[in-house]
Amino acid sequence: MARVIDGKALAAKVRQEIADEVAALKLRGIVPGLAVILVGDDPASEVYVRGKQRACEEVGIYSRILRLPATTSQEKLLSLIYELNTDPAIHGILVQLPVPEEIDPAVIQAAIAVEKDVDGFHPASIGRLWAGERSFVPCTPLGIMRMLEEYDVKLQGKKAVVVGRSNIVGKPMAALLLQQNATVTICHSRTENLADECRSADVLVVAIGRPKFIPGNWIKPGAVVIDVGINRVEGRLVGDVDYEGASAVAEMITPVPGGVGPMTIAMLLANTVQGARNLAG
Repeated sequence: MARVIDGKALAAKVRQEIADEVAALKLRGIVPGLAVILVGDDPASEVYVRGKQRACEEVGIYSRILRLPATTSQEKLLSLIYELNTDPAIHGILVQLPVPEEIDPAVIQAAIAVEKDVDGFHPASIGRLWAGERSFVPCTPLGIMRMLEEYDVKLQGKKAVVVGRSNIVGKPMAALLLQQNATVTICHSRTENLADECRSADVLVVAIGRPKFIPGNWIKPGAVVIDVGINRVEGRLVGDVDYEGASAVAEMITPVPGGVGPMTIAMLLANTVQGARNLAG
């Protein structure tokens, strides 16, 4: 039976580290601040925003939640972002996705000052990541790397397979694995022989949003399985990997819930504190 990678416990450890760092910054007169913009009344987004607000309060980060109606124009949203870009009390800016159809998320992400881009979605942040330069990194892949480090997963020379090519998880995940000298394959909906690709992986990261899509017999014995998926099926949450089948074969595996999810918010807090340190010099 696979060892469970406990993201919930690790996230609590990370939040305590952040709380200690925030306390030290406050002694220097620096209060890390995060602005979260929510456009519209999407129920899931509201839940996520409240969760981020609670997490900020827990570690001592100042949070400013800005709720805008769904009728908000792109120009008005951009104007708000420009104000926050120059606000000295704000060190991180996040626009909760999805936004209404009339708003282009790429334009919005590019408008956020790169030094406050705690989501890691700004084109400059993406370019720096792929160039191996210091930058903000999207929170989910960053959290996964912290999990692999904490559980002493060796990446150098190992075969890593990432299933999913999104800008939020798949692509930045591949870049981070490459930086640690893993040999990386990115798979997607049009990949041929996906089962064989998965079976070749020493480290398998799955982020495709399809419940239990990866069965246990696609897992290499002794592999490390990171399941990013969160799908609601018959009233309960399941991942993109068949947990029962995979855990019988893998060496380590993340559960859903309680795996990657808690680490994502923890890394948002870490990025915000990093932003405060950077802007304070």
